Amino acid sequence: MKTKYLFLDVDGTLVNYSNELPNSAVKAIKAAQASGHKVYTVTGRSKAEMYDNILNIGFDGYIGGNGNYVESDGEVLLHQLMTEEQERSIVDWLHERKLEFYLESNNGLFASEQFEIRGEQTVKDYMAYKEKPGAESITVRKVFPEMIFDGELYRDDVNKISFILEDYQDYLDAVETFPELKVGTWGGVGEKALFGDIALDNINKQTAIETLLNHYGADKNDTIAFGDAKVDIPMLEYCKIGIAMGNGGEEIKAMADYVTDTVDEDGLQKAFQHFGLID
Repeated sequence: MKTKYLFLDVDGTLVNYSNELPNSAVKAIKAAQASGHKVYTVTGRSKAEMYDNILNIGFDGYIGGNGNYVESDGEVLLHQLMTEEQERSIVDWLHERKLEFYLESNNGLFASEQFEIRGEQTVKDYMAYKEKPGAESITVRKVFPEMIFDGELYRDDVNKISFILEDYQDYLDAVETFPELKVGTWGGVGEKALFGDIALDNINKQTAIETLLNHYGADKNDTIAFGDAKVDIPMLEYCKIGIAMGNGGEEIKAMADYVTDTVDEDGLQKAFQHFGLID
């Protein structure tokens, strides 16, 4: 089979919402690579959140920050950061509104002063929203094991900023305050969202995949994308084949070319087998 370029979302696709990585997924990825295919993670995570259990799989490259960072075969092809002025204005605005947040950088996740305390109930609510057991025992440090709680908050290496929503109005006000940036929500639908996030505009997973394919002169017809959430839809639309996970949202499952099983039901491995990527 001709080399295929496989693009995998991480949370809810490669790992489940408790950050558990199925052995079947690891075996499938390694088998696909042994057959000559290229496998990349495409995620909202910054590089600091790509923990060893994921990196040790040995991917051919990584797209992070939902598209602001592209790395392949050890070479950085793209890295677009917030300016220092943008970052400082967001941090000041969040402080003024007494909203706790964390900065997402390839050098680490940097939490605001009270994020660990305020965030504990929010991460419990997030786990409950994802219908995962053990939500009551979850903590910020379990969700973000390498988060830095005493770091500098005015930085020049920030990809994205996530913040806890005290009210949906916080998101609406952020949209109005930062029109030149892309403001979104996650951890719930619409007004039930738990987090807001602020990132550079005109960047998404699709544009990052285009950058990578152009670098190699690769054909879009040789691409397959895997995802579970609304943010993954642009890359599933762009790639020749778009595959949704069984645990994904209804919107992505409705537009996908194929719906596989859930992460916990070895959905990634089964999809690789279905499309002849592995035996």
